[in-house]
Amino acid sequence: MRLFSFGRRRFADLSEREILALAISAEEDDGRIYATYAGRLEADYPASAAVFRAMEREEDGHRRALIAEHERRFGPTIPLIRREHVADYVGRRPVWLVDNLGIERIRAEAERMEEDAARFYEAAAQRTGDAGTRRLLGDLARAERTHRDRAEALEQEHLPPEARAEEAKAARRQLILTLVQPGLAGLMDGSVSTLAPIFATAFATRDPGTTLTVGLAAAIGAGISMGFTEAAHDDGKLSGRGSPLKRGLATGLMTTIGGLGHALPYLIRDFWTATAVAFVVVFLELWAIVWIQNRFMETPVLRATVQVVLGGALVLVAGILIGGG
Repeated sequence: MRLFSFGRRRFADLSEREILALAISAEEDDGRIYATYAGRLEADYPASAAVFRAMEREEDGHRRALIAEHERRFGPTIPLIRREHVADYVGRRPVWLVDNLGIERIRAEAERMEEDAARFYEAAAQRTGDAGTRRLLGDLARAERTHRDRAEALEQEHLPPEARAEEAKAARRQLILTLVQPGLAGLMDGSVSTLAPIFATAFATRDPGTTLTVGLAAAIGAGISMGFTEAAHDDGKLSGRGSPLKRGLATGLMTTIGGLGHALPYLIRDFWTATAVAFVVVFLELWAIVWIQNRFMETPVLRATVQVVLGGALVLVAGILIGGG
């Protein structure tokens, strides 16, 4: 195992002083992570931000207790040792990979952090022969194990039902702005705008292979174009629409899916069979768009039907007439 550690120490090789130093730096890091989460949630989820502020203060209390124990046994100079210096020590995911994934993902990550910390203190307690250090590490392990109960108590204190309802509403709004709305726009564009070129090609050539080639080009090209446009035109800072990368991916992917839906049936070599399947797919695509508009955007079914189904049917007919003419 040491052969692949690239100069890092194994946990089993650390001295008691190094274990304490590692625990101190880990508590400092976790406190900063909780502070970052609190800052990230402050604007939209103030009650949850207060929970993470309280957890940050608890981590700071653990850090001070560990520093006091280090001073008692080894003096005031703390060796520099961090998680990344230990080959078999649990790491932390970069904060920016987590805080863009929403409040529930952040809460799940915090629970994982507490569980990892508890296992570390339990293992560290077995490595020390000093009664005071062993007692402290055991107490910290129990504290980390009970942090879930503590977090629930903090949530009850800072997150009454009305505050949780407001946060759920804000989370749903953010989901719609960041994923649903861009994805819906992409699905509509991919499903509707590619109808004319695909079916014009189909009825002009009566060749499934040529139609499939045109359909693939139209779907993929539209997906790339729509994805880049969505990501580039709004960074989300002023509009509050969230990560441009996520919006761009949602738009591009759904645009491609919308176009591919009625292009892939032309994998079938018989023209009329492929076209019949493509008609069914178009029907399902358009009604899926109506359902999404009604479910997430609260658009009345009749209005969504007129906007999507009627508009899509007109584009489809135009493509058939152009190709058949």
